[in-house]
Amino acid sequence: MRLYITQILFMVLTIFTLLVTSNSAKSQGVDSKPLSTSQIELEQYIVKNKGKVIYLDFWASWCGPCRKSFPWMNSIQAGYKQQGFTIISINLDANKALADKFLIETPATFPVIYDAKGILAKHYKIKGMPSSILIGRDGMIKSRHAGFFNNKVAKYQQEIELLLAQP
Repeated sequence: MRLYITQILFMVLTIFTLLVTSNSAKSQGVDSKPLSTSQIELEQYIVKNKGKVIYLDFWASWCGPCRKSFPWMNSIQAGYKQQGFTIISINLDANKALADKFLIETPATFPVIYDAKGILAKHYKIKGMPSSILIGRDGMIKSRHAGFFNNKVAKYQQEIELLLAQP
């Protein structure tokens, strides 16, 4: 319950800060950008996918296990999409060109948000690459995984299926 309240407070605070800072900056003739683009993008995706099970994936181009996780994520995105499942990935490369090269070699069938400054990673307390957060239909974080391991794929999918079965 605490995580869900924290998420709601984060979103409300984000919107409030955006509105207040934007109006204040306009009145002072200052061009201000209080929120990172990655924060705004993630908020938009979460709002757009409200009521779905969301697999939030943090990755970087230099991460070997990330290359292994992408084909699996593409597969589960396709397999569970009709049941209300979506993946949102967050790239943490400081150089977007490295992420773009990775995506050419290892395409994604899900949205990618660039978080070069690691703002979202800090918010979600990410400690390694890749890291994933599974969010239930109720908007609450249900599980976290650090790393990607082929021998745990069945466990990951079981967690997703259990959440998809819930109203």
